[in-house]
Amino acid sequence: MAGSRLPRQLFLQGVAAVFMFAFASLYTQIPGLYGPEGILPARRTLRPQGKGRWQQLWETPTLLWEAPRLGLDTAQGLELLSLLGALVALGALLLSPLRHPVIYLLLWAAYLSACQVGQVFLYFQWDSLLLETGFLAVLVAPLRPASHRKEAPQGRQAGALPHEDLPFWLVRWLLFRLMFASGVVKLTSRCPAWWGLTALTYHYETQCLPTPAAWFAHHLPVWLHKLSVVATFLIEIAVPPLFFAPIRRLRLAAFYSQVLLQVLIIITGNYNFFNLMTLVLTTALLDDQHLAAEPGHGSRKKTATSWPKALLATLSLLLELAVYGLLAYGTVHYFGLEVDWQQRTIHSRTTFTFHQFSQWLKTLTLPTVWLGVASLVWELLSALWRWTQVRGWLRKLSAVVQLSLVGTATVALFLISLVPYSYVEPGTHGRLWTGAHRLFGAVEHLQLANSYGLFRRMTGLGGRPEVVLEGSYDGHHWTEIEFMYKPGNLSRPPPVVVPHQPRLDWQMWFAALGPHTHSPWFTSLVLRLLQGKEPVIRLVQSQVARYPFHKQPPTYVRAQRYKYWFSQPGEQGQWWRRQWVEEFFPSVSLGDPTLETLLRQFGLQEKSPPRTRSANSTLAQALHWTRSQLSPLEAPALLWGLLMAVGAVRFVQALLAPCSLRSSPLAPVSGEKRRPASQKDSGAASEQATAAPNPCSSSSRTTRRKK
Repeated sequence: MAGSRLPRQLFLQGVAAVFMFAFASLYTQIPGLYGPEGILPARRTLRPQGKGRWQQLWETPTLLWEAPRLGLDTAQGLELLSLLGALVALGALLLSPLRHPVIYLLLWAAYLSACQVGQVFLYFQWDSLLLETGFLAVLVAPLRPASHRKEAPQGRQAGALPHEDLPFWLVRWLLFRLMFASGVVKLTSRCPAWWGLTALTYHYETQCLPTPAAWFAHHLPVWLHKLSVVATFLIEIAVPPLFFAPIRRLRLAAFYSQVLLQVLIIITGNYNFFNLMTLVLTTALLDDQHLAAEPGHGSRKKTATSWPKALLATLSLLLELAVYGLLAYGTVHYFGLEVDWQQRTIHSRTTFTFHQFSQWLKTLTLPTVWLGVASLVWELLSALWRWTQVRGWLRKLSAVVQLSLVGTATVALFLISLVPYSYVEPGTHGRLWTGAHRLFGAVEHLQLANSYGLFRRMTGLGGRPEVVLEGSYDGHHWTEIEFMYKPGNLSRPPPVVVPHQPRLDWQMWFAALGPHTHSPWFTSLVLRLLQGKEPVIRLVQSQVARYPFHKQPPTYVRAQRYKYWFSQPGEQGQWWRRQWVEEFFPSVSLGDPTLETLLRQFGLQEKSPPRTRSANSTLAQALHWTRSQLSPLEAPALLWGLLMAVGAVRFVQALLAPCSLRSSPLAPVSGEKRRPASQKDSGAASEQATAAPNPCSSSSRTTRRKK
């Protein structure tokens, strides 16, 4: 397999970018979600129970335990963590020396700290995915940047240590677990929409936050929707085992299939940073050769190939064609694909039963575990072979120590991940080694490995359920309270907010799927709207003047449940149509017995007024000033601004790089005589140029000159 230096760098930059988006998005919502006047104040989650400091930190691993020492409450501490996390991630994205294990450990610890107090608003699979990926970045990041590495004999970097590819393999394993489980759960859920291949006829209008493109996708022909579901099953279930294929072209084909799926999801849905995170994981399927790390590789003159290599290439090609043929045959056979030439459509249907699929899953899940074991063993053996190539006993000793530590950590994380992965098939879960279960149980609260399974069941088959809040001053005339992002106004187009996640809007979507008692936080939301708390109002409308009750809080608040559908193509000026279903939350006012009972039932009543900490501390004042400067910006605009700033800095860096190289005192002088190089030295230089062709790299060797 070709080297993975560039994919690792791309992965680390991608993780830094996602952390930046996640922290910045969360920062904009902290006062309304977790502040003293927020929906679920964060201070309620951290209550000292007389335990030791380290025991308390281990059981609830969050740095926010230290907020009082800084003169901050829990919400202010969360603001500080989010700000620092976004800035550190921005630095790691722009500056390669900051892509260090310590930096990624800090980012992971900060986000884990936020999740510990985030409650229901941070209980999403992509939050767990970011934590797991962030911890892998700690292992993938190099201890020394490439620019500080010496050149080894034969043109290879001495810093290219034997262990560096090992943790990066875990990224590929995580991508496999994510995609394979997401495909399997769609069928194990027995959802009729997935089994009938009609899921996408509902998905585009019933997903949480559709984009304008979702309206157009929704009106595509039904046969194309069904064919798209077949393609989804193919990409999520059949293709992931190819992540471990020994043939490079198969891995690249798997890479592009995953990228295609994620890009289509990004175009049609606002799934915050989740799809970006998945795209970052796909870098584990790439290599340096594909990313043009060896630009001269394809332009070399073809030389005569020995017959063993020619035979191996032929066998690889035949195996590759056999895999493609098997995938095509399986797709046609198991989904009954038939071409209707008269109507120019492709008919599809599932030709297997739930029992057959369950038996297939029971048979296949354990072999996929052994596939992972075999692939990991190969990586370990490859690392050992690279270690044998290290020259010098001191370097060899250092390399074996690092290889032992990283190898042990890699194997341990792999064993831990087997437990949540085996949830897809209960029989396999019970047959796992008990040591893996104990290891997973010991670190489960750190979220080092998680179970995944997206879009398990298709909701809203009879229409998209949507909760609409209403306020009134007299209890007779009601005004709808429109949110910024979720559907409400029938004539307003769906927004594009990626990579921001409006967490209240997302939870409103989940709340609409059941009674309000299944979402206790909703009662607290109603209370804050009755009280007219501005931090919560800014979650509904960032521009407070657009909020219908910005001058005076409503006396009464209630909620209605509607069913929404996308409008038909002929309806001008309308994106949605809706129908009233029922009352979701009764009309209440401050002091209403119904409201007080619900608050007491859900433990949302203030038992004692919160202890106010001094706002005169320098840190608290700095946080308040920063908030006042950023609050006029809407969250998507802030995140897009960060993205454009990164692009501008990268553009300037690209422009200045050649100039800095030309102005370098080590650059060779034009016309100056050089010492003749021997044939052996020329070969080494040629090999070095292949390994590191970038002339702007600080590790490139300068031409020797005569004294």
